[in-house]
Amino acid sequence: MNRQELIKQIREKRTFLCVGLDTDLKKIPQHLLEEEDAIFAFNKAIIDATAPYCVSYKPNLAFYEAFGLKGIMSFEKTIHYLKEKYPHHFIIADAKRGDIGNTSAMYARTFFEQYDIDSLTVAPYMGEDSVTPFLNYESHWVILLALTSNKGSHDFQLTADTNGERLFEKVLKTSQQWGSKENMMYVVGATQGQMFEDIRKIVPDHFLLVPGVGAQGGSLQEVCHYGMNSDCGLLVNSSRGIIYASNGKDFAEVAAHKARELKEQMDEELRKAGL
Repeated sequence: MNRQELIKQIREKRTFLCVGLDTDLKKIPQHLLEEEDAIFAFNKAIIDATAPYCVSYKPNLAFYEAFGLKGIMSFEKTIHYLKEKYPHHFIIADAKRGDIGNTSAMYARTFFEQYDIDSLTVAPYMGEDSVTPFLNYESHWVILLALTSNKGSHDFQLTADTNGERLFEKVLKTSQQWGSKENMMYVVGATQGQMFEDIRKIVPDHFLLVPGVGAQGGSLQEVCHYGMNSDCGLLVNSSRGIIYASNGKDFAEVAAHKARELKEQMDEELRKAGL
């Protein structure tokens, strides 16, 4: 999916919600454990229930790799189901890959050739040659970690050099030499609040993937106030607040309700922005 197709979906559906598929067998409704593939059964129900209210899905690889081959098969079935039934939804593999060039090239082949996923989260710490292999695929995206929502983000990302430039600012500035707004997004945690204003000074036109709304305490209104641009420019992710809103047999129905609530709030933010 290219940039214009993504913008079109946001404008038509009046939402920029991304649903995180962080599927944990210890948290899903217990009756699903009777299924042959409980992870996929849960994902399928969540996807069918929330698809009208979102434009994107983000399975986190850690929740699948933890179950070995069986988990990877569940991941593959989830991706195949999305691509077959919901081809207009933007798929993000949250894997945070990034290594020396030839290793990154193999990671890129895995996600962009084997799975043909729209985008992949990538860690920038090892520099240009660890990121550029992912940028060689047309209509696929790198989503680079910039300023995350976890407590430990203060350990390195907000550290300034002798010129006062913080590490996340250096990542934003330097990485623009590698990719463009057409193939690169940035992860910025919703809990960073007014920091979005500083980020938009450096990357005014890029899309931002924003985790942390809901269970982690990020404010959708604050994110939109400081982070939205003329194309919306946001994919706001919610995982636990939607998929684990109920652990009963009504889990899919309740997930749909939570997703619809966020969609309605996003519609209002788009309207306020004149979009």
